[in-house]
Formats: sequence, C-alpha cells, structure tokens
Amino acid sequence: MKTFLQRNIKLFGQTILVTAAMAAFLLLGAAPRAAAEYEDCQHRIARADHRVHEAAERHGWNSSQARHARAQLHEAREHCWSRYHRWWDEDGHRWRTEHDWDEHDHDERH
Repeated sequence: MKTFLQRNIKLFGQTILVTAAMAAFLLLGAAPRAAAEYEDCQHRIARADHRVHEAAERHGWNSSQARHARAQLHEAREHCWSRYHRWWDEDGHRWRTEHDWDEHDHDERH
C-alpha cells in the first residue's frame, strides 16, 4: 500500500508537469501572435509612408493631401510606439527602438 508521502510526491510531480506544459503552451502560443502584431505595425507604417509619397507626387509636397498623409504616418508611428515601444523605419527597412523619428522627414523630398 502506498504511503501518504508517496501519494503526495506523485501528486506534486503531476502538478509540476501540468504547470510546465501550460507555461510552454502559453509562451509558444504568444510568440506567433506578437510577430503578427509587429507585422501589422510594419504594414501600417509602410502603407502610410507610401500614401505620403503618393499624395506628394500627385498634389505636391505642400498640398493638403500630403499634410493629411503625413499626419496619418505620424499616427501610425505613434500607435506602434505606444503599443510596442518600437516603430518601423520604412526608409531604413528596420525596426527602431528609440522614439527618434523626425516629424518633418516627409515635409519635402530629401
């Protein structure tokens, strides 16, 4: 017959195993979701950047359409920064971890 101590050790071992399995599931399940969210931010900023250039080409760099597109680019950068503390630099094709974008980098052609 099993003693009280043997049953407790078995129960403790099962609890550890279940806890480890749940932790692994949560950690592995969160990684793809985080990557998808970063991808969403990247696409959002890239689209906004494209709209700035498109509006500038069609209507001029100082047009109301270009100013509106620049405001949308700023909002996209702020959204990603406030949510993930990073933003996508479309011109440099890399993630930036400093809040160092130039508010006027799309005011005129560089």
